[in-house]
Amino acid sequence: MTKTINPKRESARKSATARAPKQVSTIAKVTKKARLIALLSQKGGADVPSLSNTLGWLPHTTRAALTGLRKAGHEITSVKPDNGKPSRYQIVGLTGAETA
Repeated sequence: MTKTINPKRESARKSATARAPKQVSTIAKVTKKARLIALLSQKGGADVPSLSNTLGWLPHTTRAALTGLRKAGHEITSVKPDNGKPSRYQIVGLTGAETA
């Protein structure tokens, strides 16, 4: 016994299961590393608690990221205020490293 296929049903089935191609976003994804560099590049720099809150990291992760930027060639300065507030970090230069 052979099975016959109704052409109208077959085309309806194919169109129901056919999917439109996914659209590719042309907007570049902003990485946390790029956000960290942007925050540290501001005039006053940033302290570890504010960086941790902004990026959603724990303080030890933020400090490790600062170390990673230093190892990547970013020149980062640290200023310890006299009033007991946390140290502020700022990128002052780039010594041959990439920006993101």
